[in-house]
Amino acid sequence: MKTDSIFYRLFQEFPSIFFELIGNQPQTAAAYTFSSIEIKQTAFRIDGVFLPTQDEQNPIYFVEVQFQNDAEIYFRLFSEVSLYLRQYQPQNPWRGFVIYPSRSLDTADTKHFSEFFTSQRVSRIYLDELGESASLPIGIATIKLIIEDEDKAITTAKELINRTQQEISNEEQRQLLELVETILVYKFPRMSRKEIESMFSLSDLKQTKVYQEGREEGSLEAKLESVPRLLALNLTVEQIAQALNLTVETVQQISQGIQNQDDVNKRK
Repeated sequence: MKTDSIFYRLFQEFPSIFFELIGNQPQTAAAYTFSSIEIKQTAFRIDGVFLPTQDEQNPIYFVEVQFQNDAEIYFRLFSEVSLYLRQYQPQNPWRGFVIYPSRSLDTADTKHFSEFFTSQRVSRIYLDELGESASLPIGIATIKLIIEDEDKAITTAKELINRTQQEISNEEQRQLLELVETILVYKFPRMSRKEIESMFSLSDLKQTKVYQEGREEGSLEAKLESVPRLLALNLTVEQIAQALNLTVETVQQISQGIQNQDDVNKRK
């Protein structure tokens, strides 16, 4: 399973899940942006970094996902963090988290870095020790689906799909269902996507009003985000409205907002 890409997508689309996972309030995610960062002039890439958007008191969170034995994981992690701090020199404090499927894979030597673990500057999370999926928040239960064996994954996925229908609405429901489906595709490589949709009744769910509304909201958001880029290419408001199937008034409002912000920046 391509776990790195799964976790990257999960944290990018649902950053609140990470903060739930480390024991913080999910609302904390609103103050962060998530990305994968490459350290210049090295071969290092940090799996994920949650960067505070404003407050310099909020910590930077470095995230590593480790699903195989790696005797050098901690040498690499602390090298990456040190190089990042040297390159960007942030004012924020930092913390690190390493996510393992189970404690049995956490075999690398830590003697050179024991102070970081003792102080909890760096913490380790073992997914199989989080508890039963049914008792976990829906986001964390989705993470646990990644490590379930095939038999349990079927039961867990059905429970997750039912919970998602009941607890989540609109665009977030659609995103979460699509993420669950993606995990299932990786877990059952011998099955086609259509077979998986049939087994878990996902094809029926995709026809529901809530799912369709979520898809429409997601599509509209993507269109609105495209408007500034098309304006920068000197397309007219009318051309953009026609290309994106938006109203001229909507595009004009976005254009005016950009102009107002430019005027504010010029006065600073």
